[in-house]
Amino acid sequence: MSYTSMDALGNTNIMLDLISQRQRALGSNVANVDTPGYVRRDVNFSQYLGSMNSPLETQLSAKLGPAAIIDDKENQEVDIAQEFTEIQKNSLLYSVATRRMSNIITQMKTVINVGK
Repeated sequence: MSYTSMDALGNTNIMLDLISQRQRALGSNVANVDTPGYVRRDVNFSQYLGSMNSPLETQLSAKLGPAAIIDDKENQEVDIAQEFTEIQKNSLLYSVATRRMSNIITQMKTVINVGK
């Protein structure tokens, strides 16, 4: 089975959804930094990204953790500096994903225009 632009578009869309979920979890951590008993939350991408057919997703999967779910990190207090660092990393992932989405759309437009 070949890897098409539609596969890439769908995979990038999933990645953007995961980045959005992670941003919400990190924002919740920052908002609750002083809440007694609050449990830190995070999203790990590897379960979803490891099933995709792109080297980028495979590399991210190996680096970012075991499962793409909102995961309560038991016994972890919220460290505001760590949360802001993770928000910056998430921002970089978002930039990569939106750039990739733009490139896929440009490629699709080129194919359509060449076919006219």
